[in-house]
Amino acid sequence: MKAPSIVVCSLLLLLLAEAQITMAVNCKPTELSSCANSIVSSTPPSGLCCTKIKEQKPCLCQYLKNPSLKKFVNSPNARKVASTCGTPFPKC
Repeated sequence: MKAPSIVVCSLLLLLLAEAQITMAVNCKPTELSSCANSIVSSTPPSGLCCTKIKEQKPCLCQYLKNPSLKKFVNSPNARKVASTCGTPFPKC
């Protein structure tokens, strides 16, 4: 009986931690400026770019809703950069 309770408590803690991390993200598309060259020209992403993509991952769905940003964020190269950085593209 204790094992399921421990598992449930652990899952709740993980979800709360994830929620706090997501809330702490400051969604600024300019934070991804270090990725612009990789998105536009297919050059490999820099370490800074990968760090910024990981930081901004909770914001990507919001960026996809913005017509000005969608063409860049939803491009095949942007998805390739995210994949190269080990950041799965979200399903919005």
